[in-house]
Amino acid sequence: MWPNNSSLGPCFRPTNITLEERRLIASPWFAASFCLVGLASNLLALSVLAGAWQGSSHTRSSFLTFLCGLVLTDFLGLLTTGAIVVSQHAILFDWHAVDPSCRLCHFMGVAMVFFGLCPLLLGAAMASERYLGITRPFSRPATSSQRRAWATVGLVWATALAVGLLPLLGMGRYTMQYPGSWCFLTLGAEPGDVAFGLLFVLLGSLSVGLSFLLNTVSVATLCRVYHGQEAAQQRPRDCEVEMMAQLLGIMVVATVCWMPLLVFIAQTVLRTPPLMSPAGQLPRAVEKQLLIYLRVATWNQILDPWVYILFRRAVIRRLQPRLSTRPRPLSLRPQLSQGPVLQ
Repeated sequence: MWPNNSSLGPCFRPTNITLEERRLIASPWFAASFCLVGLASNLLALSVLAGAWQGSSHTRSSFLTFLCGLVLTDFLGLLTTGAIVVSQHAILFDWHAVDPSCRLCHFMGVAMVFFGLCPLLLGAAMASERYLGITRPFSRPATSSQRRAWATVGLVWATALAVGLLPLLGMGRYTMQYPGSWCFLTLGAEPGDVAFGLLFVLLGSLSVGLSFLLNTVSVATLCRVYHGQEAAQQRPRDCEVEMMAQLLGIMVVATVCWMPLLVFIAQTVLRTPPLMSPAGQLPRAVEKQLLIYLRVATWNQILDPWVYILFRRAVIRRLQPRLSTRPRPLSLRPQLSQGPVLQ
């Protein structure tokens, strides 16, 4: 409970914004269009994925499982948070009256953290899967690849949900954010707020860093196989190039969209003296920055499906006709003696 706020729930901080200012900032048409474009993009990607699944190898099927989990997560994230934000922008309801016990705010806070962490964690899981498939092909049983991929997606969802529930268990707080249309973790100086904010930043940053490291090794291995001395006997299959192009695109999108917000959260909660007043108020410039960085991060859910749609073999072959050449059949002996076997 914030000081001088005993009549309201614990999620309401003073924002000092008038209804007219909220009308100027919160455009229901922009929010609705943004959500509709994102939902349509993810539905299109899911339909393309369904077609690509037919006749795919076990390795590609495993990668498509991760992609399906990512696109499905992005779709549900836009649907869940977008429904709340668009409704608030459209009718400008009084959140204090509609949700005095902060249940809706807490639900949205959990959703924001869950759907924010999932793409980053899934990106790291996909990078790990491709790294093992390219550099350690015989370390994984082929028969259980798709089942293992779904289990990994489920583990990612469970981890993100567990982190999102921590503020409800006493570690950190979810509070209303400027301009009063969404809830997120609190950028305050309380030990719980700092710990939860840094945990969110740490998980997101480690996921991006691990993706970068493993993808770099995987790409270097593919380049060595493609251009090295063994290229005459062993060339990457088209699907290997396609999967790495899609994975690199997902990594770049996640980095560009999420790192500004993660850095901003870390800087704000570690700031001395604290930016948040004892009454729970942030400077207006800080609140506007947080809103901008959050909107940039939300683009990740729209761009992810287009990375898969555009970085398919049909598009890559138009850019690089050499990739349409079929690799020669390989005997087992050269594969074992001349470097990684691509799976």
